[in-house]
Amino acid sequence: MTGTAQEIFSYLMGQDREKVWDLEEHRDKRSLRQNAYYWQLITKVAAKLRISTSRLHNLMLRDADRPLVIGGKVQFVSVPDTDEAEEDALESTTFHVKPTSKTTVGEKGTVFRWYRMLRGSHDMNTEEFSFLVDLLIEEAKQQGIETIPPDELARMRELEKGYKG
Repeated sequence: MTGTAQEIFSYLMGQDREKVWDLEEHRDKRSLRQNAYYWQLITKVAAKLRISTSRLHNLMLRDADRPLVIGGKVQFVSVPDTDEAEEDALESTTFHVKPTSKTTVGEKGTVFRWYRMLRGSHDMNTEEFSFLVDLLIEEAKQQGIETIPPDELARMRELEKGYKG
C-alpha cells in the first residue's frame, strides 16, 4: 500500500493486530532519460580522462556524497589503508565508499582506513540523481565535452516530474 501516514494508519487500524508489516518510505525513483544521459556522458568523460566508467562513476558518487543509512545510522567500513584497497574501491561496481581521514591500527599492526558507505545511483530519487547528473555535466564541461543545452536538460526534467519509475 502506498499512501500518506494518515491513510496508512487508518488502514492498519482495521487490520489484525497480530499481523507483522514492513513499512518503507516511498521515494520517486530516478528517471530513465536522465539515467541514459548520465551513462552516455560517463562513457565520454571516462574516455577523455582515460579511466574506467566504474572509476568515474565512483568519483561522481563520492562528490554527490549520499551516505548509506541503515537503521537511522550512516554506515562505515574499514579496509587496509593501502593503494590496492583504494584501487579496488574506485573500480567497484557492487559497493560505493568514500574515504575518511580516520585510521585505526589492528592487532597485527595493520593500518585500516575508515570509509563511509555511499548509496548507489540506483537508490537515488529523481532530485538526488539530478544533482549527480549536474556534477557530471560540470566535469564534462571542464574536459571540453559537449553537453545538452540547459534548456533541453530542464525540459527533460520537467517531462519527468512525477515519474514513478
